[in-house]
Amino acid sequence: MPRHLAIGDIHGCVNALKSLVDFVDPQDDDTIITLGDYVDRGPDSRGVVDYVIELRKKYHLVPLRGNHEIMMLDSREKRSWLDSWLQYGGEATLRSYASLPNASLSFDDVPDSHIDFLTNDLQAYYECESHFFVHANADPAVPLQEQSDAALYWKKYDDPGPHCSGKVMVCGHTTQLTGFPRSNGHSICIDTWAYGRGWLTGFEVETGMVWQANEAGDTRKFEANRYLTSRKTHPRN
Repeated sequence: MPRHLAIGDIHGCVNALKSLVDFVDPQDDDTIITLGDYVDRGPDSRGVVDYVIELRKKYHLVPLRGNHEIMMLDSREKRSWLDSWLQYGGEATLRSYASLPNASLSFDDVPDSHIDFLTNDLQAYYECESHFFVHANADPAVPLQEQSDAALYWKKYDDPGPHCSGKVMVCGHTTQLTGFPRSNGHSICIDTWAYGRGWLTGFEVETGMVWQANEAGDTRKFEANRYLTSRKTHPRN
């Protein structure tokens, strides 16, 4: 059976991403949906973007846009925003692109192919028959095509109501410090702190299976309905 696999916020954790993909073992008829936030905070944003671009050549991969990609591109165009972005993880991103360890940090080191990918290839949302996928959240009363940027990229996950489409929402953005996804039945948040002491999460919508990997290469999987989640989340996203 073809699968829809959502992958939560990666944040520069390329080792976790590669371990997760190997663990899940995608097939040609699967669809992978990455929920955004490829860059910032983790050790290798450049490696993550490279790997996601290569994955798209091999699999049906739908890359969504996250607020950290928005901040990165805005800082490139509006240098007055640069200091703010650097404090929210941008320094780690530019350092991953630097030609030498002690080189000055500059957008000049970011390949045009990466800027093109982040600018032109990322989508606002994706939906299948039973679920829809966004980076941050969605207004329950508003159709997906009419959602605001504030909801899609910036709104925290806090027990949202059922969406008017009747579909289950899969999102990231609001970091679950427990390392486990958080769900209320009609939505699930799978940002599980990959760049910290948590995990990078993949969620298989057809079976409810959760697949996880971390930067050390450890893996684990379990059924989503067999655990309880904590309301403890990260204050900065």
